[in-house]
Amino acid sequence: MEQADLLTQALNLTMFGMGFVFLFLTLLVFETKLMSVIVQKLEARIKTGSSQDNNSTTLEQEIDEETKFVIEQAIKMHRGA
Repeated sequence: MEQADLLTQALNLTMFGMGFVFLFLTLLVFETKLMSVIVQKLEARIKTGSSQDNNSTTLEQEIDEETKFVIEQAIKMHRGA
């Protein structure tokens, strides 16, 4: 009798534990999907906002010639060329 009671408690604990893990992982999946949708909407909004901005500059316009030369030399030294 005591062994049957112990087995019942073990099965009970196992089912509650597995149920809790399943619930937690399911909520985690839905939370991740929700965050992904939010980020995609924000990214689309930022892209439309930046495409309307005529004062945007490219990376080459921001870097002066001396900085560009130093970066190229550092890359060459790193590659060993």
